[in-house]
Amino acid sequence: MKLISTTLLAAALVSCENPADKTSSAEVGESQTALAESGTKFTFTDASTIGFTGSKVTGSKDGGFKDFTGHFTLDDDGTAPTSGAITIQMDSTYSDAKKLTNHLKGEDFFDVEKFPTATFTMTKVTETGSGAFELSGNFTLHGVTKNITFPATASREDNTAKVQAEFDINRQDFGISFPGKKDDLIRDEVIIRFDLEAKAE
Repeated sequence: MKLISTTLLAAALVSCENPADKTSSAEVGESQTALAESGTKFTFTDASTIGFTGSKVTGSKDGGFKDFTGHFTLDDDGTAPTSGAITIQMDSTYSDAKKLTNHLKGEDFFDVEKFPTATFTMTKVTETGSGAFELSGNFTLHGVTKNITFPATASREDNTAKVQAEFDINRQDFGISFPGKKDDLIRDEVIIRFDLEAKAE
């Protein structure tokens, strides 16, 4: 009996962990002026992915977006992004459960009929190490625009370049406030993952 109780307690503690505790939280501020495009333009390929992880006190769920377009520019002598933009078609939201996917698209969350797209436009790039950067950009989600800053990496090989990032945002900053059930509350932090591959035009 003691072993069973210990096992159940351990499982409960694991389920209560917030996955966003293991990622960097994006700094959030007011919108800024977008960067002027300079350097070589790289357009996203079909290998690019944008995903997210949301969680409740009882566990977490992964999802993402199937339909998005965008590009970034790199300086001619290196891997540093110099500008970039992403447009996400919010109706392409997916998760591992149809019921959840439909709920995410509805008024409680993304409200895709009213806000059909989300966008990100780069406003600042700060190099923090070899191939490592802090990216800032205006992120519009659910009709709200905020400037967010988060860590990212970039690499380049011939005509192919990649930008990758993993960070969390607070959904309340973008007016997404559905709380969930009283005994199964939804956390405010949502992890976002970029894994963007692009080809030079």
